Amino acid sequence: MEHYIWVCDVEKYYGNGAGAAKAVDRVSFYVEKGEFVGVMGASGSGKTTLLNMLSTIDNVTAGHIFYENVDITDLSENELSEFRKNNLGFVFQEYNLLDTLSIEENILLAMTLQGHGKQEILKRCQEMLRLLDIEDIRAKFPYQVSGGQKQRCACARALVNRPRLLLADEPTGALDSRSAQTLLETFTDMNRKLQATIFMVTHDAFSASYCGRILFLKDGRIFHELRRGEKGRREFLNEILDVLSLTGGEPANVK
Repeated sequence: MEHYIWVCDVEKYYGNGAGAAKAVDRVSFYVEKGEFVGVMGASGSGKTTLLNMLSTIDNVTAGHIFYENVDITDLSENELSEFRKNNLGFVFQEYNLLDTLSIEENILLAMTLQGHGKQEILKRCQEMLRLLDIEDIRAKFPYQVSGGQKQRCACARALVNRPRLLLADEPTGALDSRSAQTLLETFTDMNRKLQATIFMVTHDAFSASYCGRILFLKDGRIFHELRRGEKGRREFLNEILDVLSLTGGEPANVK
């Protein structure tokens, strides 16, 4: 087994007995290091449940999830907490920034909690501020900046500890079209320049067109897979829309 992340025959049930509902149905796939993978599907298809299991927020009912040679389905609660802290970064629709801290302090806090040395903390924070083009707002507070800038701060906070996997759940959902495009271009830069491995759940074909590979879920199972390869983003977007018409995926905001 050589994959960076390997999801093997994963199932997730909610409830017990005859009333149990299957949210994810024997799903298997892999994610290689440095990939930008998207997951799409209609509401109720299981995409957020899948992300929650990858992020250790939710447990699998059956199956295994390997991060290299670590089977996270065998870890205790304490071990999962430590694994999550050391290996995963999160960017969600809600920014979850602390309003009493500046943009820079929100990023610094993530590293301080990890126990890094002061010089390393300052160096990495400066690197993230520069990479995500938020150096000029470093001293401002979250309520003083735009939604797009807040989300870029959330990205910086998620990446500053160099996680094994960045998990993004509808990260553009609360953004206007311009801010959404800027964030997606930022993801692309992080993927290319930092070799960040990204796993993004989205209902929007425009957002998904920035990915290198997309898994489509329907009724808790992988229905189809698309790879971008050398295609232009517009061509890839059209392919995504074609597949969504078959899965019953939600309509996209085509920009």
